[in-house]
Amino acid sequence: MCNNYRLRGAAIAIAEAMGVPFEADITLPPHDLFPKRPALVVRQAAAGGQAAGREGVMLQWGFPPPPGVRGPVTNVRNLASPFWRSALATPARRCLIPASEFCEWEGAAGAKRQRWFRVPSQPVFAFAGIWQPQADDLFGAGGGGVFALLTCEPNALVAAVHPKAMPVILHPEDYQRWLTAPLAEVLPLAAPFPTQLMAVDLV
Repeated sequence: MCNNYRLRGAAIAIAEAMGVPFEADITLPPHDLFPKRPALVVRQAAAGGQAAGREGVMLQWGFPPPPGVRGPVTNVRNLASPFWRSALATPARRCLIPASEFCEWEGAAGAKRQRWFRVPSQPVFAFAGIWQPQADDLFGAGGGGVFALLTCEPNALVAAVHPKAMPVILHPEDYQRWLTAPLAEVLPLAAPFPTQLMAVDLV
């Protein structure tokens, strides 16, 4: 489960990588991002019912939990679950989550170390995500909506540290497809990112 990632870089570089208009007064969140806190996500904007490019918005990380679950739901594991199906099937509810690296923990209890995974050729890449409007402030973090990121089977690099799952990292050429295509066309994107295109750092 990925519950910590970073977004580094100048606002203009992040905007360019995500294909959104640059706003000189944009306020980015802290580099380290955790559940229940606001983070930048990118979604398809709409004007008059017609798609009008992409927009960057600040939303809270974590969907309201179902009954019996304590914390926010941050990762989308079962794509067939009714809990996620409506959002996944609606292109307007899909989003890109800009990131520079993500963390998984390695080692025995009491001696765990952070492993940070990145894509060297992309200083800013995107996780596949979904979002939903949220009128109330669930976690005291502000914002008018919530988001969660998709996970999939890990590639060999991530599996050596975290064998259960890894975030779905999209190739740039698939960004628009994720945001606009029918569900059947985007489900194949929930696949492990190529091992040879990633690197890992020990902290």
